[in-house]
Amino acid sequence: MAPVTPALLADIREKRYARARGAASHEALAGLTLQLAAGELVALVGPSGCGKTTFLNIVAGLDRDYVGQVSLAPRPDGHPARVGYVFQEPRLLPWRTVYENIALVLPPDRADAIVRDMLTAVGLAGAQDLYPPQLSVGMSRRVAIARAFAIEPDLLLMDEPFVSLDHDTVEQLRELLLTLWRARPTTVLFVTHDLREALVLADRLVLLSAPPAHVVGEVAVSLARNRRHSGPEIELLRDEVLRHHRELIGSAAARASQ
Repeated sequence: MAPVTPALLADIREKRYARARGAASHEALAGLTLQLAAGELVALVGPSGCGKTTFLNIVAGLDRDYVGQVSLAPRPDGHPARVGYVFQEPRLLPWRTVYENIALVLPPDRADAIVRDMLTAVGLAGAQDLYPPQLSVGMSRRVAIARAFAIEPDLLLMDEPFVSLDHDTVEQLRELLLTLWRARPTTVLFVTHDLREALVLADRLVLLSAPPAHVVGEVAVSLARNRRHSGPEIELLRDEVLRHHRELIGSAAARASQ
């Protein structure tokens, strides 16, 4: 049997940021290697400021100033992989309607059908003529998610897309994401600082160290998704993974200081 090509293979040997006034550069990533299989929903978890967003930007091709390589499996027709990106902020153009913000990323001859389908899928069928300033925060996030799925991405990057939302809205959007993902299967790399959120959503957790970030461990989540939203099982699993992650970070820091 021929080997399966991973949807994403990233090997970032070094990523640095320059500092002002001749100070030593900041090493954000070092030896960060990650592989995703097609159709996986993987959560990238690490301390605040460890370089999670930096890594996503490298994978998306938005940051090319690094040492290493990123490889995305081509589409079945041989064309390059399509990458969708949901940022921490929705990044909607305020002078364009909801409809226009989604249609902007689509071929004109297919835009109308796809936009209407996506707006129905995210529960915004009646909002197509509204402008971003007229939307609630939760509605804006739904539009951003709809726009990302509209291009039928082979890899969907999500950078803490539910940050700063109230609990009920977050719960609704998590369930929406899973519903869309099941109906429109794709590979998802989801960045979060919320360990419980990672356990609710992901097939696998990739745990990062403090900067310079690298992978210190992985956790496969075998608990059925319908048992992850509440109850003692998810809380016990969260506490267990949290302790494990802290131990891994501590061990990595100790090795780095030797």
